[in-house]
Amino acid sequence: MTDCRSKKRKKTARLMLTTCVALGLALTVGVRAAHADDIPRPRVPGPLEVEDGNEVFRVGHGVGTQNYVCATSTTSLTGFAFSLFTPQATLFDDGGDQLITHFFSPNTDPHVQPPEFGTIRVTWEDSRDTSRVWAFLVQQSLDEKFVRKDAVAWLLLKESGVDVGPTGGDRLTKTTFIQRINTAGGLAPTTGCSTFGDVGRRAFVPYSADYFFYKKSPLNNR
Repeated sequence: MTDCRSKKRKKTARLMLTTCVALGLALTVGVRAAHADDIPRPRVPGPLEVEDGNEVFRVGHGVGTQNYVCATSTTSLTGFAFSLFTPQATLFDDGGDQLITHFFSPNTDPHVQPPEFGTIRVTWEDSRDTSRVWAFLVQQSLDEKFVRKDAVAWLLLKESGVDVGPTGGDRLTKTTFIQRINTAGGLAPTTGCSTFGDVGRRAFVPYSADYFFYKKSPLNNR
């Protein structure tokens, strides 16, 4: 009888030890996962590389339209051309959850130097805390090794202003650079804008792209 009880106690002890070890491993993995937020930089044409001292902190898969309006043009053979007046897109994470909206808006950041005084800039707004980042174009690429012929250019943009949300949200205020890559569609129409009668005509062209958001690396924040 004593021998049976002893075996039961040993079996229970082994079971508890195994459970504790498993729980410890799970917690360790959980801690690692919580801190394993390093997102690798994407492969891009050389001119679109982000300068050292910055790291990716957020990625969004954008779906929407590039919106054009027919206007007079000094570079078109006909004297008219479609001009982009705003992108209109929603960025999602890998699970399909909405992250950010994307459009044009006036830069109202009063702290940016030099001041922009409401200059219209490409804009991203966080879908949860409504923090914003404005940016200007640094470089674009149509390198055929990367960019599809039927797609808008890949871009490198630099932050030109930020704004917290109404409750102090700051998800996007740390942004330093943004890359638009893996584009599909979005090119301006090649017809429908060649006479005065076409001026003002709008075209909403579907597109998709991946957006990589960068921030200063921790060592560069000291």
